[in-house]
Amino acid sequence: MQRPLMFLPGPVCVPEEVLAAMATPMIDHRGPAFAKLLGRITEKIRPIFGTKHEVLFLGSSGTGGLEAAVTSTFSPGQKVLSCPIGVFGRRLAAIARAFGLEVETVACEDGAVVDPRVLAARLVADRKREIAGIFLTDTEASTGARQDMAALARAIGDHPATTIVDSVSGFGAQAFRMDEWGFDIVVTSSQKVLALSPGVAAIAVSPRAWQRIAVATGPRFALDLHRARKFSMSGETPWTPPISLNFALDVALERYHAEGAPSVWERYERNAEAIHAFAAAAGLTPFSAPGAHAVTVTALCTPAGIVAGNVLDDLRIRHGVIFGSGQEELKGKMFRVGTMGAITPEGLIEALDRFEAVLINHGHPAVRGSGAAAARSVLERRGLCIREENFVA
Repeated sequence: MQRPLMFLPGPVCVPEEVLAAMATPMIDHRGPAFAKLLGRITEKIRPIFGTKHEVLFLGSSGTGGLEAAVTSTFSPGQKVLSCPIGVFGRRLAAIARAFGLEVETVACEDGAVVDPRVLAARLVADRKREIAGIFLTDTEASTGARQDMAALARAIGDHPATTIVDSVSGFGAQAFRMDEWGFDIVVTSSQKVLALSPGVAAIAVSPRAWQRIAVATGPRFALDLHRARKFSMSGETPWTPPISLNFALDVALERYHAEGAPSVWERYERNAEAIHAFAAAAGLTPFSAPGAHAVTVTALCTPAGIVAGNVLDDLRIRHGVIFGSGQEELKGKMFRVGTMGAITPEGLIEALDRFEAVLINHGHPAVRGSGAAAARSVLERRGLCIREENFVA
């Protein structure tokens, strides 16, 4: 079966080696083999978080991991400071409201990022220390924006609020230093940079966060980090885990470390630069603000007179290329090009070339081949030799 050229912000194309790992015969999730598996993936994922502390795994999406972080850490009525930069940041705030927390928001336009000075000023003004939690998004997949997490950490300073970071769409694509930056809980999931199927959330928890979790009274059951921690100490999970996905995660993490984190980061930067070069040559505008472009997903504004849904349908049906659309209120306003998963330089150039052709067919005044040529030039300048033949990932 020929795969489409899939450049979604997630889920992503899964490498064959990782897919094959999911066919590993089943094991007892209460036995020693699973305990060893859990130990391996824990040790392999810690350095990607930039932590020496505990990491827990839940059978859930990233949203489930974020709900676990919120409900396990806070009590109804506590105030949290939400710093959303798009749809997923607002979703984290919605989780907090659903479980009885008082949510204050640091306003930020979609496509922009939080101004560390604004965050710092708000926390300085919190003289009574009423803010119990701070919610941050590392990379916002709905807008293609990436934040300077080190700068935000400095803005928080010594404020005692528990900081929860949604790193679902950025985790692994750039350096992350959870311990150095002083973040309390960081959440990611399997279907992004780690490049396997959806279904596993990984949650890193600091010692200070465990102190908060010990006294929190928020309602939770299946997504209870305290319960998950108790079972993890004996190499188990509270409930039946997605065993096949854990086998795949073991292989995915091994692949990540075999490539080496700096090489992974360079690859994502290179691909993002190529897409931005394509956009400039093809007359497209990034949705994210200058200086805040993500490396895992690039959001490109829909040109005037173009119907985004028609372009995406044409691209998928006639050309076998799958890009993402805008979400919620951003639907129709953008195309989202993800670079996570089993993609190649040739596949990226092919997808962009077909995208440009479809845009022109729908009335966009680009010069045929100019965008793909610009992207190819970036990749070749960064040391890659791009094969001429068409490639399907």
